Amino acid sequence: MKQNYFIFFNYILKMKNAWMVLVFICIATIVSFGQISMPDNKNAESQIISLEKAGWEAWKNNKADWFQSNTTEEFLSISSNGISDKEQVVNSSPTACDVKSVSIDDFKFVLLSENTVALTYIAIQDGVCGDKKLAEKIRVVVNYVNRNGKWLEALYMETPIDK
Repeated sequence: MKQNYFIFFNYILKMKNAWMVLVFICIATIVSFGQISMPDNKNAESQIISLEKAGWEAWKNNKADWFQSNTTEEFLSISSNGISDKEQVVNSSPTACDVKSVSIDDFKFVLLSENTVALTYIAIQDGVCGDKKLAEKIRVVVNYVNRNGKWLEALYMETPIDK
């Protein structure tokens, strides 16, 4: 079953319109978890944004321990480079990239259920991964789930924003 998801996501990533991919992920998330009417939870929002900022700092500083501790076991990361699972992200984080700076802003937070949230934002980054320059500006969508009182990142997806 997991293999079918990888094939399906690889097909989607090959689509020319990256916005369609973001729309698909958002709709799939809402359908999968069932959006319910709940008041905004500012505490959860600030926790998730703080976690996300810490994750970017860990990535910038090549610290894999953040990803080990703050992602679900079934975590997936989707980018123009393909799909990575938790083990791949943890193993590549210490050496994957040389990042000079990163900033994230323009947050949109959706509480999907009392234990599931979606967060979108824009990241500005300056760096290289291997011999490839990072896209300067990307749109990100992440899903966090609350497991045993701790928010964990379950899905991360990014797409470059055209200038």
